[in-house]
Amino acid sequence: MPTTDHRSIRVLLVDDHRTVLWGLGKLIDSAKPRMHVVGTAVSADEALALAAAERPDVVLLDLDLGGSSGLEILSDLLGRCDAKVLILTGARDPELRERAVLQGASGMVHKAEPAEVILNAVERVAYGEVWLDRATTAKLLASLTDAANGKQRAGNDAIAALTHKERDIIIAVVRHKGAPIKVIADTLCLSSHTVRNHLASIYSKLGVHSRLDLFMYAKERGLDRSAA
Repeated sequence: MPTTDHRSIRVLLVDDHRTVLWGLGKLIDSAKPRMHVVGTAVSADEALALAAAERPDVVLLDLDLGGSSGLEILSDLLGRCDAKVLILTGARDPELRERAVLQGASGMVHKAEPAEVILNAVERVAYGEVWLDRATTAKLLASLTDAANGKQRAGNDAIAALTHKERDIIIAVVRHKGAPIKVIADTLCLSSHTVRNHLASIYSKLGVHSRLDLFMYAKERGLDRSAA
């Protein structure tokens, strides 16, 4: 269970490079008694097994696990324990940040950040805060503010203009959150190309610019529910 007191934060490290794991382990353990390492994993299977066995407070998860994405095991990790997941990445792709947040990550920190920033991120996430860069934070806050103030990004005419297929795609986007396009396409028995074309049309009609925008818009306006 994530820590809510001042006991040592239990950290699980997941990275497919053993030298990186060694360095991260030294970094985390250098912050004792604030935090300490309870396990290291170089693969998805090891990470899931250790998460269930060690019950860490925070999982520091690399996005690149030997050719597969750490996002692919994020949901399973969250289901195995009550840990907060902090994504460790060398990429600066906004789409990855959005997908990570939608799938339940508590934050993302870049590998190039100074040691104290990484340690601070681990500690803040352990105590229930969200750790994101300014751009992603601003985008999420703007979306939440729009929802709270009842602002509409598109009128009823725009929603009425959505086709049945477009509504199905919106429901699938919300249901599968940050899943790759192929997963959404397979669910609807469509090609990835067709789904991308429909998404472009949906974005244009509703005045949104990304799947994160669409997710927030759909939740706000009730478009994530099937018609009765």
